[in-house]
Amino acid sequence: MELLVEYMAKGFMVMLTISMPCVLVAAAVGLVVGILQAVTQVQEQTIAAAPKIIGVFLTIIILGMFYIKILTEYIKEGGYIAFNLIPKMETYVLPADYYRHTSPFAAEMKDTISPSTGKTKDLMQNPGKIPWVERQEKNKYTPAIQGANPRPNLIETNKILGR
Repeated sequence: MELLVEYMAKGFMVMLTISMPCVLVAAAVGLVVGILQAVTQVQEQTIAAAPKIIGVFLTIIILGMFYIKILTEYIKEGGYIAFNLIPKMETYVLPADYYRHTSPFAAEMKDTISPSTGKTKDLMQNPGKIPWVERQEKNKYTPAIQGANPRPNLIETNKILGR
């Protein structure tokens, strides 16, 4: 675990190393333009944007190869950790039959149409038509799901209120 935390901390350092020169150039250009605007009393917001964009663009061009070198080394180290170190560590490796013990979304993926009701044949013969619920099934009483503090469903509420 500490290996992954250390790698994440190195990622933050790489991010700061790449972004700090651009931020400092933008701040310095903004300060110079702000002083010039104060001296000339021209208070236009758009004047400061163009020199900042040009300064940051030149910084990226000048330091671009350095940035690529840093990112390449970081990605190589990440690949080495992911494919050489972690698979050899017992604590990070899942057993080969791990997938057999898990069933993600099993409850949500159950088919609500059972072949015993006969509706499957109707659906296959009439593709694109909406299967409407029959009226007696629609009004069938089903008890509410019992939990810590169960609330009555719509049918139970209607029976309680006498509607």
